[in-house]
Order: sequence, then C-alpha cells, then structure tokens
Amino acid sequence: MTSLTGLKTGRIGFCRTIFECEEGGMNQPAAPAEVADRKGGMSPGAVKALVASIVGTLIEWYDYALYGAAAGVVIAPLFFPGHLSAAAGLSTFATFAVGFLARPLGGIVIGHIGDRYGRKPAMLLTIILMAVATVGMGLLPTAHAIGVFAPILLVLFRFIQGFGAGAELTGAITVVAEYTSPKRRGWFTGFILSMPPLGIVLATGAFLWASHLPEEAFLSWGWRLPFLASALLFFVALYIRTQLEETPEYVASQENAAKQQAESKVPIKELLRSDFKGVLLGFFGMFGHSALVYLIASFSVFYLTSPYVGMSRSDALVAVTVGTLVAVVTTPFAGWASDRFGAGTVLATASALGIIYAYPFLKLLQMGTVASATLAVGVGFGVIIAGTSGSQGAFMANLFPPEHRFSGMALAREANGAIVAGFSPMIVLALVNALDGDVWAAALFLAACSSVAVIAIVLSRGAGNNDNARVTNWA
Repeated sequence: MTSLTGLKTGRIGFCRTIFECEEGGMNQPAAPAEVADRKGGMSPGAVKALVASIVGTLIEWYDYALYGAAAGVVIAPLFFPGHLSAAAGLSTFATFAVGFLARPLGGIVIGHIGDRYGRKPAMLLTIILMAVATVGMGLLPTAHAIGVFAPILLVLFRFIQGFGAGAELTGAITVVAEYTSPKRRGWFTGFILSMPPLGIVLATGAFLWASHLPEEAFLSWGWRLPFLASALLFFVALYIRTQLEETPEYVASQENAAKQQAESKVPIKELLRSDFKGVLLGFFGMFGHSALVYLIASFSVFYLTSPYVGMSRSDALVAVTVGTLVAVVTTPFAGWASDRFGAGTVLATASALGIIYAYPFLKLLQMGTVASATLAVGVGFGVIIAGTSGSQGAFMANLFPPEHRFSGMALAREANGAIVAGFSPMIVLALVNALDGDVWAAALFLAACSSVAVIAIVLSRGAGNNDNARVTNWA
C-alpha cells in the first residue's frame, strides 16, 4: 500500500495504485530560484503576475459570458425574430458555437506569439480583441433595423471574441504556473480558474439587473448596458496587463534555447513532434468539464425560461447566479487538492462525479423552482466544475515544457472547446426537443462526455499529476 508520505511529496499515492505515475520522460528545465521559495511561496514578481492574471481573466470572462447570459434572454427575439421558438433557440446556440470554433485558431496564433515572442504581448492581444468584440455586440443594431446583416455581424463579433478568448485563460494559467513552485501550482492556478465562474456571475447578475427594466426598455436599450460596461473595464485590464513581466522560467528556457541554437521559429511544430501525446491527453481529459460548464452557464437560463419549464426570466437568472457563485469559493480548494493528491487524480474524480450527476442535474432544472434550479447549478458548478476547473491549471501546465507550454495548453483546451463546449448546449437542446422535454437522452450525452475524460486520464498512467510525470508510455 502506498504510504501517506507519497501523498505529501507530489508522488501521488492514489495515482501510484491506479495511474502508475512515471517520472523522468521529457527533460524539463528547473524553475529558476527566483520563481518561488523552497516552501512553495511566491516572489513579489509572482504576486504581481497573479493579481494581473486574476483581474484580467475576470474581466475577459465577464465579456465572454455576456453572450451566454444574453442567449437565454434577448438574442433569439432580437436577432432571429422570424424563427419558430425551437429554431430560434438552435440558431442562438449555433452562434454561440461560432465563438468556440474560433478559439482553437486563436489559441494556435496567439499561443505561437506567447511561445515565440513572450507571454506579455500575447496577453495584451487577447484583451484588445475581447474588448472590440464585446463593445461591438453592445452597439449592434437588431434584425428589425438592418435585417440579415444583424445576425451576420453578430456572428463576426462572436468569432473575434472567441479568437481572443482562445488564449486568454491559457495565458493566465501559463504565467502563474511558471512563477510558482510545481508543488503549489494547483493552489495558485486555482485562483485564476475561479475567475471564469465569477465572470459568469457578474455577467448573469448584470442581465438580472437590466431585466428589471420595463420590457420595452430592456429589449430596446437595457440589454446593451452590460456589454457597453466592458469598455470601462477594458482600460483597467489593459493597464494591469501592461505591468506584467516575462516569467523567469520562460526567460530561462529562451536563454537555454539560444545557447543550444535550438530556438524554434514555429513552436507548434516542435509541440506536435515531441508532445503530441500531451495534446491528446489534455484534449480528452477536458471532455467532461467542457460539456457541463457551458451547459450550466448558458443553456440553463434558456431551458428554465422555455415552455418546458416556464420559470420567469428574473427567477432563472437568480438561480444561475447564486448557484454559480459557489464555485468561486470552492475552485481554489480543488487546486489545493491537486497539489496534495495529483491534478490528474482530482480531474478524474470530478469527471466521474459528472457521470453520476448528469441526470439529477437536468431533472432538478426540470422541476422549475428557484430552490431546485439553484441546487442544480450550485452542485454542478460548486462541486463538479470546481473540481475539474481547480485541477486543470496544474494538470495542463504539467504536460508541457515552457518552450511550447502556451501553444500546447491552448491547442488542447480550445480544440476540445470547439468540439465539445461549443456544441453541447445545441446538442442537449436538440435532444430535449426531440423527446418533447424528456431529459434522459441529454443526460446520457453528458455522462458519455465525462466518461471519455475518466478513461483518458486512467490510461495516461499519471501524466500531468506533477511536474515530473510526463506522457511517455500510455497503457
């Protein structure tokens, strides 16, 4: 039996018995001494990077979550008014998916910039693209004013938004992971990963506030206010990002590559040559997370206010806002558990819980009360998504060396997002419509996605659990 010492040293006793963690593998340069102290603390530069990443990620995910909040309230009637109710819903979430299709492209392009030219210019570019797209949506005329050009421009802005978001969270995780000790990566990146749910809370809360306006005022100009507010937030995020410095680990890797004359002009080529298994593991390991997180964030409000449930718009927004807020508190503790038991172990465990919870989640929503909907979202976000979110930062960062970490994480996360997260709300809605409101087929789809994640992590034999566990020999 594995000793408790193994749990505390990062060798992960649980994964020794199930995942068989392997050491060695790909050469990983040690983090410079200034990155963290021997107890896993943070240097002053690391604290600055953490604050910059937290604030910037919060603002960007507020921007990105706005469309999800608007999708269930105003997008269908204002931009697809000629459609039947079910068709309008599918059109709304098809536009939602466009943002996810753009994310892998943005991840590849901006990830290349981050690995080739530095983390800072990449993170500045993401914030600029997100601001342009979000403010553009807030100023966009509706279909009643400009006809077919309204949904076309909406798709264009959604594409730009997705392109920028394709490297945002990856960049923030990369910067913080490279500033901290591998022994504390889960804990510190967990704070970064608690910002997306907080951004969702703020976006949903903004629409909740706007929804109290008279119906005519809300549909005329009130829904635009949450989008336009991001213009002010943009300048805050931009200033914070300009204060960032390149991480010591990245600088050291570039200096080492220069000495060996081994610097790659196209980091993604080296990534696909030497770390493609890491990309595959990151891609499949995120299946359960991606299927559920955006379903909760965007589909829940739409479904709760649909004829299948019939909840009022304000009650649905309250339920989703309160339920999502739980994850803001619990996500960092999932990161702490990742440091103690292994990021892959925590990610697999949370994904396994996602299999069990898929059907109860949808049935709780279907009950149609504020209490049941809040419970559904609270458990979904506060336990399962907190577990998959809090562990994924360390899990992903541990899969790749610094010279192409940005590209590797972005490609794995965003390719998965394009295929799974982008289409899950549309698939679930189509399954519910096909069965006239019954949710068992949709639950089966969610459970299948979580099963893929569990199987992939088990077969990886511990890769991603700590900085010495690499994807070298899959079972």
